Amino acid sequence: MNVLTFLGCWLIAFSVPAADRTFQLQSPNQQLHITVEVGNQVRYRVSHNGIDLLQPSTLSMTLADGRTLGRNSTFRKQTLASANRTVTPPYGISQTIPEQFNELRLDFRENFAIIFRAYNEGVAYRFATNLRDSIRVQNEEVQYRLAGDWPAYFHPSEFLSSFESNYVYKPLSQQTQQSSLPILAEVPNGVRLAFLESDLLDYPGLYLKRDSTQTSTLMGLLPAYPKVVEQGGHSKFNMLVREREPYLAQTIGMRAFPWRVMAVAQTDKDLLNNQLVYLLASENKLGDVSWVKPGKVAWDWWSANNLTGVPFKAGFNTETYKYFIDFAARNGIEYVNLDEGWSDQFDLLKPANKLDMDEVVRYARQKNVGLILWCVWHTLDRQMQPALDQFAKWGIAGVKVDFMDRDDQVVVNFYERLLREAAKRKMLVNYHGAYKPTGLQRTFPNNINRESVKGLEWNKFNPQGITPEHDVTLPFIRMLAGSMDYTPGAMTNMNKENWRMIFEQPMSQGTRAHQLAMFVVYHAPLQMLADAPTAYEREPDVLKFLAAVPVTWDETVPLDSKVADYVTIARRKGDAWYVGSMTDWTARDLSLKLDFLGDGTYQIEVFRDGPNAERVGSDYVREVKTVRKGETVAIPMAAGGGWVARFTK
Repeated sequence: MNVLTFLGCWLIAFSVPAADRTFQLQSPNQQLHITVEVGNQVRYRVSHNGIDLLQPSTLSMTLADGRTLGRNSTFRKQTLASANRTVTPPYGISQTIPEQFNELRLDFRENFAIIFRAYNEGVAYRFATNLRDSIRVQNEEVQYRLAGDWPAYFHPSEFLSSFESNYVYKPLSQQTQQSSLPILAEVPNGVRLAFLESDLLDYPGLYLKRDSTQTSTLMGLLPAYPKVVEQGGHSKFNMLVREREPYLAQTIGMRAFPWRVMAVAQTDKDLLNNQLVYLLASENKLGDVSWVKPGKVAWDWWSANNLTGVPFKAGFNTETYKYFIDFAARNGIEYVNLDEGWSDQFDLLKPANKLDMDEVVRYARQKNVGLILWCVWHTLDRQMQPALDQFAKWGIAGVKVDFMDRDDQVVVNFYERLLREAAKRKMLVNYHGAYKPTGLQRTFPNNINRESVKGLEWNKFNPQGITPEHDVTLPFIRMLAGSMDYTPGAMTNMNKENWRMIFEQPMSQGTRAHQLAMFVVYHAPLQMLADAPTAYEREPDVLKFLAAVPVTWDETVPLDSKVADYVTIARRKGDAWYVGSMTDWTARDLSLKLDFLGDGTYQIEVFRDGPNAERVGSDYVREVKTVRKGETVAIPMAAGGGWVARFTK
């Protein structure tokens, strides 16, 4: 049911003094409260159950012609609205999303508005302009004056960045680095605050940094419009900005700008199904998207194509990819990814010499397996029309686009341009070397997944690799923004002492069960099986489970979880439930109350850490038994361990 009404009973406007106005806005459950003061400046504050989260914080937008919207602006009118409706995404972590909010729109005589929304799950605001001509935005003032020097998880990142770093946990007063979003702060009373943005279109992305003059204040930073760029970076896959313009964006004058979002959760586990970023994004612009098919992907790059026990030399050749296609077809895996090496990186119309693309695409079509092609972003940008036309002629299902590593207006617009062109040819797009999700998956559902995470691949080339502690931090922070292409599924699993960085024969830190649990805990509508087909074929029970686990869900139930320590999530697809649990380097014994199950008897298939998993990470135990709703199941996890189960009636 969709309901949008205009109300006045829950919002009060009054003058203090006559030249100023103050407005109050509450969330539907009346726990979150926004106070907006309009005078020479526009300031707002946020409280939760009477406790301040944000002290009065200013906001404004400066245009290149000298106007500053929100400073010495003339208030004209207020518009009040409320919504209580159900959003039905084409895919996601739940079949439906309830959306309930109260909204305040403040219009000013200078032809702009500031819109505030209060949800039970958080608050947000955005600018909207109604200016006839195009405009240049010189600066946007984003300020969060937190009510205390609280500890927070930051994600250090520069404007030219892979958006793939470790989270840094420290008090606000000790944070000196610029951070990309999301950022998660911990309030002493247990409330969690996450800073995000949504509906980022035709505009640069937002970063936050502590204001050096105010201990507990975060200030917004945005990359200016690129003026001079040159090819460079890793293997010249990047376009590096050498000089920038004195403005952020040049854009149309009649538009809404990105939402500045603060998600609020009363417990850690409440972060695991907060979907504010999706709800605040623009609705689907593609029309019919029934052709968008989520699924699993057999991936070649992690394992370096190291097939074993095959009668041919594995590599970037026709025989290898036919084997991948056969593997996918036998196990109901929807896609095969052809990563770096299938073509000339700077000419997508030139496949590798040992790869007969016509034969590979014919074979994949015969086996009903979709192909996804990796591309350097600026090569695809330069060759977009001929390359996509050739891909469409081949019947390619999608593209994996890499090494953007920026989120200024030029790159943000590339994302949208590619999604529109790919949609014309019914192709999926998976962005790697990408900035954080901002709801684009709702606006363009063919944006099937996004990396923007320090994922499993870092075990190939980083001496510290990816730790289990990092793994159990991601669901609460990075995944709060949207789906995540971490690329799980390593079959060589090592403890902390024995792990090594080996590019051609990579391994994961932690246990086999830790990796398997990722397929439930990590939401990825395009989910990679990172390791080699022959590695999975040596473990038929594991392969059978991975072939069956869904990539989208009808319902998500967060369970006992703590940021950076452990996570447990239950997800339902049809009548089947899946539960995934992961821990850091601390062994844990958790318990699972089966209150989420329906009535009747369920068969439970469990993959858990074996008795020797702390020494040999690949040691696991598979168990099958029957359970009923209300029973309690033990979840024992070794250091770096995990536990995953499927419940079927």
